[in-house]
Amino acid sequence: MVLLKSIASLFLASIASASPLQLVARQNASSPCAAVAASVATQTAVAVPTVPAQLAYDCITSVPFNQSAALALVDGIVPYVKWQSTTAYLKDPPEEYGEKIQDAVDIWGELEKIRAKVVDGAYENEFEFGFELYLFSQTTHDGHFVFVPDVIGTVFNWARKTPLVSVSSDGKELPKPFVYTDVLAESFKNASFTPSAIVSINGQDASEYLENWSQYGSLQDRDALYNNVFYELASVSLGGSGAGMGTFSGSGRGRWVYPGAETTLEFENGTTVTYSNYARVLIPFNGITDGESLYKLWFTGNQPTATEAEPAPSNSTTPTPSSTPSATSIPAPGYPPPVLREEHNLIGGYYLDDEYSDVAVLAVPSFVSLDSAEIPFQQIGENFLAAARKAGKTKLVIDVSANGGGTILQGYDLYKQLFPNGIGHAAADTFRAFEATDLIGEKFSAVSEGLPRKLVDESDNETLFELEYEVVSSTLNYQTDVDVNENNFPSWDAKFGPVERHGDNYTNLFRWNLSDVLTPWNSGGIYIHGYGNLTNFTQPFKAEDIVVVTDGYCASTCTIFSELMRKRGGVKYVSLGGRSKAGATQAIGGVKGTNNYPWSYIQFLAQYTATTLAASPEEAAYYNTTELGDYWSNVVFDRAAIGSSINVNFRDGIADGDERQTPLQFVYEESDCRILYTKEMTYDVTAIWKAVADSAWGGKSHCVAGELGGYGKRQVKRERSIQDKILARRIQQWRRGLSIEDYPLDVFTDLRTNRLSGNAIMYP
Repeated sequence: MVLLKSIASLFLASIASASPLQLVARQNASSPCAAVAASVATQTAVAVPTVPAQLAYDCITSVPFNQSAALALVDGIVPYVKWQSTTAYLKDPPEEYGEKIQDAVDIWGELEKIRAKVVDGAYENEFEFGFELYLFSQTTHDGHFVFVPDVIGTVFNWARKTPLVSVSSDGKELPKPFVYTDVLAESFKNASFTPSAIVSINGQDASEYLENWSQYGSLQDRDALYNNVFYELASVSLGGSGAGMGTFSGSGRGRWVYPGAETTLEFENGTTVTYSNYARVLIPFNGITDGESLYKLWFTGNQPTATEAEPAPSNSTTPTPSSTPSATSIPAPGYPPPVLREEHNLIGGYYLDDEYSDVAVLAVPSFVSLDSAEIPFQQIGENFLAAARKAGKTKLVIDVSANGGGTILQGYDLYKQLFPNGIGHAAADTFRAFEATDLIGEKFSAVSEGLPRKLVDESDNETLFELEYEVVSSTLNYQTDVDVNENNFPSWDAKFGPVERHGDNYTNLFRWNLSDVLTPWNSGGIYIHGYGNLTNFTQPFKAEDIVVVTDGYCASTCTIFSELMRKRGGVKYVSLGGRSKAGATQAIGGVKGTNNYPWSYIQFLAQYTATTLAASPEEAAYYNTTELGDYWSNVVFDRAAIGSSINVNFRDGIADGDERQTPLQFVYEESDCRILYTKEMTYDVTAIWKAVADSAWGGKSHCVAGELGGYGKRQVKRERSIQDKILARRIQQWRRGLSIEDYPLDVFTDLRTNRLSGNAIMYP
């Protein structure tokens, strides 16, 4: 463990050790927050200052509890929770869900408990209140349902000094956790020792500790949650807009959970390492002398340096416009030279070398969450599939590891690129039927009936453009969708229902109308293959020649894509990693809801209906006597953490033929094959793709549960072309040139400057 100790000491010195000036400042500080301010003032050369975790915790827990403000916040949340589609199922889930996925959660009961504690003044400080309010949504394990209070995410993000990986020694033995830098050192011949597995963390069995820690994540499946604890190449390739280096080290949802002052690792070889945890300081501490001044400056809705304004309300199915982001500074570490790659690593095409030269790989760690990338995303998929066929590739691996979703119809489009003649729907959709959705839908539908259904140029008619964009194209207009028989709804009432199910009311089932002329406004600006002007495409690969592999993070649009690929295309799925337990795992571990709504958009819908669309002052006054009058307060937006998302899961997916109409979120589905991570897979992603290719079409199965059925049946290898040989040399040169420095240890989730968007996305 010599290398680990040296790296840890250097890392500590660079981010958490205090200079003599800092020490003097802290000694003279009158409060923990003043000490943080003094430390931050000396770190002028770093982009994100850091302080010891204990000091940050002492500071944030010194923020006094404001009872009246807390009560206003809790009450302000209530109208938005009504839009969450799954509250009845969370309280009383199907038996299999409770046994294999997560425990039941009574959302309304938990919110009432929090409110009662607020009324009783039972909270010691604002952080205690804020963390319980955060867990209120987080414990649903629905990545679409989230509210992060300012006290939890605006000031500090927590972190540990080294990421971990979980690997099997031979691909068959159950995985064990290792320090990632130890694995890298061994792999690149920079270590004079053999890495030793971690047996305990802070005195607790390592696997048990990590399983418990993983439950702070946003995913629902426990094996997917476990994978999300660790360093993974696909996540790192997305930079700050992804789940980073894993929740253990302080990325993803781990950044909001205090890890304690120290972390002690005990290894199988008997050695022990203890290091101090730290906090990343996200705001200036100018003028902050104690917890009270911190509250007044940052928790009263007037954040002085909130550089990112609340997103403007937009069509729920169209990304919010934003400035074009710069290309990621991380060129997908551990990935080989690409054939084609989107500049933010959202999608990329690769070829394998040597005996795998007949295999193409499409890596899709996102379904686009940057509005500048919607059209390039589609084009790269189309161009790569065409290039792969032209190059003689006969097998395709699709890697959706780390994919938290994005734009719904990008998922449909990629499926239709692969299966242009395939069935054009994944499942049926439905949402909660209650007063607010009824009033808005009724008004949207009535207004739309008097308008043409067409794409409009804003410069020609700004008013008509707005109505077409915001109202006519909305799913709250019954003309936008079709019923399960592909017929148009005759009225809003025919779509709305309601239908009683599982103790709650829902709309009738509906589906996307992919032939709709307004598709580009619901898809980020693209048309869907197989419709409109994108017809006459040939299927590039047979279903049996395609395999999809995932780490379980697959969520939102990714689950829609997977429903299409598995149920419509008949494609087999591989799940990676998982807990140190034998047996099969799920491939789809993230939220399976089919549409998230930002709370800002819900507020916009209510206000827009009551003002812009109201036909008279009397009608506007009437709307304000209904539930639509509950959406005027901005307290939930003022008190949300900067750079966080505030969402509900608006729509559920219902599988065809399911007479009970159970939302897919609550359906357990094992993958066709489970493959364990090995050490090589943590620094060379091609090791994953080759294991999948072997198991599907090669001479060896790497499946520890399930099977793909194709191994041992590989056809005679084709003669390699000149292009194949050139590519093989490039990959060999790339592999020889790899070094420890290629694998960054500072990739933290940070959405304060990254503007993610998408109508079915799970924010990390």
